Amino acid sequence: MSTRPPRGGIEAVSAAVLAMNRQLEVREVLQTIVASARELLDAEYAALGVPDDHGGFAQFVVDGVSDEQWKSIGPLPRQHGILAAILHEATPRRLADVRDFESFQGWPRAHPEMKDFIGMPVVDDDEILGAIFLANKHVPAGPADLGHGCGSGGFTEEDEELLRILADHAAIALTNARLYERSRELTLAGERARIAHELHDAVSQKLFSLRLTAQAAAALVDTAPARAKSEIREVAALAAEAAEELRAVVVELRPAALDDDGLAATLRTQADVLDRVHSATVTFHSHQVRALPPAQEEAVLRVAQEAMHNALRHAHAHTVDIVLEGHGKGARLRVRDDGRGFDPSTVRRAGRHLGLVSMRDRASGVGGVLNVQSEPGKGTVIEMEVPGG
Repeated sequence: MSTRPPRGGIEAVSAAVLAMNRQLEVREVLQTIVASARELLDAEYAALGVPDDHGGFAQFVVDGVSDEQWKSIGPLPRQHGILAAILHEATPRRLADVRDFESFQGWPRAHPEMKDFIGMPVVDDDEILGAIFLANKHVPAGPADLGHGCGSGGFTEEDEELLRILADHAAIALTNARLYERSRELTLAGERARIAHELHDAVSQKLFSLRLTAQAAAALVDTAPARAKSEIREVAALAAEAAEELRAVVVELRPAALDDDGLAATLRTQADVLDRVHSATVTFHSHQVRALPPAQEEAVLRVAQEAMHNALRHAHAHTVDIVLEGHGKGARLRVRDDGRGFDPSTVRRAGRHLGLVSMRDRASGVGGVLNVQSEPGKGTVIEMEVPGG
């Protein structure tokens, strides 16, 4: 029998590959692979397991099983039986009845009944990234479609070839997603380092000044009460500034609820918080904003945070206005302030001053563009556009 996939199968694989490549998070890639495999091979159940180093699975995603069923099945499976054979031998398996496999040990009570089975390893060079498992191919409507070597409803050689092609592309998509997540981890580590630097430079130095001023006030109480009162007023002002700086840093440390609330709601919440903890007026408006790919939403959020941070803590703005609006399939962010402004050409020569290079990197990293308009004494406007997905 020819193993070349039919024309319709190639088109279906192409659609599945496109769907996988749209995802950036590892969990989303795994779920897309499983759903694509199940649809491609017309199976009742599908799963993908990523093995750990302890005989179990670091991740295991399923399709065709409801959340309630999955919870009732119990803990993740171990690497045993046919699952272990596929992973350890890195070879595909196609069975007319998985229960006939020599080391089959049965299923948990709530596990669905499975018969015909196909499994395919997902391999990148010599590394086994995981394995795709499918069971219970739907029985064709007419008798002319039956009998391809695995019995009624069984998986065929053409199914195996389609799944092999899908697994090859799944390895690329999964590797890319892992690289993306590692890149994000490095970015987050950089964010933590920056915030630690801000804590040291802003809050720690103000607290040090506060301590010295308080000591000076204490020394002047008896000999120069008027000067002591002036120093005490300075203590109060420094304490207020330190508290404001600390609150602003805490806002940055607070995890953004992008997954739960979306970009617009998250930005609105952060603007509201900054409006409360700063003396400046911070406003947010949004218009016709559609959901963006996760990486783009995070980049827009981080650029907005950096721009607000600059306006409030460096430019000493009295008003900061944030606008997020739909722009074609993507979005446009605008952060406008009435702070002291700066000469953008001077900033470019100064390197990473005001975090503008970091913002440009974030924008370009998701296919976006960052524009900065500013003049000394005339405020700043930062705009970011992303294309959407």
